[in-house]
Amino acid sequence: MKAIFNFCAIWQFLIVAYSLLISYPARGLAQESQSGSQRPNVLFIAIDDLNDWVGCLSGHPQAKTPHIDRLAKQGTLFTNAHCQAPVCQPSRACLMTSTYPSSSGLYFLNPGIDASPVTKKKINLPARFAQEGYRVLGAGKLFHVQSGLIFNQLDGYGGGFGYFGPQPEEKISQPHGHPLWDWGAYPEKTEEMPDAQIAEWAVAQLETMKSEPFFLAVGFHRPHVPMLVPPHWFSQHPIDAIQTPHTTPDDVQDLSPYARDLTSLRHVAPLHDWIIKNKQYKHAVQSYLASSTFVDSCVGRVLAALERSRHADNTIVVLFSDHGFHLGEKDRWAKRSLWEDGTRVPLIFSGPGVPEGSVCREPAGLIDIYPTLLNLCGMNEDPSHEGISLANQIINPIAPRPPARTTFGPGNHAIRSRDWRYIRYRDGSEELYNHTTDPHEWTNLAADPRWKNIISEHRKHLPDNDYEILGKGSTGHHAFAAAAAAQQERVATQKRSDTTP
Repeated sequence: MKAIFNFCAIWQFLIVAYSLLISYPARGLAQESQSGSQRPNVLFIAIDDLNDWVGCLSGHPQAKTPHIDRLAKQGTLFTNAHCQAPVCQPSRACLMTSTYPSSSGLYFLNPGIDASPVTKKKINLPARFAQEGYRVLGAGKLFHVQSGLIFNQLDGYGGGFGYFGPQPEEKISQPHGHPLWDWGAYPEKTEEMPDAQIAEWAVAQLETMKSEPFFLAVGFHRPHVPMLVPPHWFSQHPIDAIQTPHTTPDDVQDLSPYARDLTSLRHVAPLHDWIIKNKQYKHAVQSYLASSTFVDSCVGRVLAALERSRHADNTIVVLFSDHGFHLGEKDRWAKRSLWEDGTRVPLIFSGPGVPEGSVCREPAGLIDIYPTLLNLCGMNEDPSHEGISLANQIINPIAPRPPARTTFGPGNHAIRSRDWRYIRYRDGSEELYNHTTDPHEWTNLAADPRWKNIISEHRKHLPDNDYEILGKGSTGHHAFAAAAAAQQERVATQKRSDTTP
């Protein structure tokens, strides 16, 4: 009996201790990460347009991303992470200020964070670390077009190094359309690529950095279009063996006209029918895979430099992509959708205070990166943040979280929980997908009465209000307006039909 009592007492103590740790994640993580005399450094790695086609997320069976996969094994991988806007500018504005698009009015490619009355009052992520005494440096694509302006106000911006890189005089694969929409093997040498030069800049910083703590931000451009990388990276993905994504011919037939319009009208990406007709599907998929393998190598060079440096044991690494990317799924290409392919992204934390080899399936958002880094670095939280720190899940990957929300224009929201995706559009139409049985989101269950309770629960996570649209003239603005106009015409046509004798 005494032995049983002692066992029970020890068990109760462990439960209480564990509960306290979960209740105060910032304190526990901060103490562990600051076991030395200095606060942890931060290596902040942003990748443009990388969807879940990385090895550790199993988004495509032929993805070759060994360096990102190794980083995932060294820390915590969030396999159910999603952007809050499926477009570069609002996604980055959201994560840099921890503010939802529906709160800021930043839905599309313009304007920047200083144009919103909400985000202009907030301290952005790099600026907060500068206020805390960190040396803050960056290069490449971090904000959408404001990286140089913002980082030069801090400790410096290394440059864009050519941004989307050299392009041939004539397009390789798609002769018409937007100048950036092209794919193929170009240029000849890897060192000509801006991302390779950004990686070398970051390596040099890590090798010469003396003052600590530092916040080093590195923004890579690939696999964003143009999907052009040197032949060496194509050789790792032979075209004869390329597997195109699993699709179904009637995938969009159970969607509302508004949902189809929102993702097809006034977009600049090539039409899927054109890709198929011109026999470019395998080539375009090959180009995306090659671009992803190339950018993974750039990540690897930076991580190797960190491991060689004296900062290796005291640096938190966070790696993410700003949104997903379609390659034929739902009969479309590029971003700007509320489906899994448009929202799911890699998200990895590693370093002091982060368990190795941990995998979390709970929903997470890029909006949560800012408060998480504050926790990991022992800083006070910012009450204006709308994201929720992922510290609980870093300690305990099965700790539950609220769903992740993604927005493409006011009234259009996706709610992604652990097992479900719910979408509500501004015309009132809905979609529901069960990810335990339908990972490709081929079957819309919203009209099935058996799932009304699931829909009701997910509706609770829609925003109460949507800020008005700021900016004008971008692809997203045009697509949103075109879908609204088409819906208005359908309503008017129906009214005319109802009143006709």
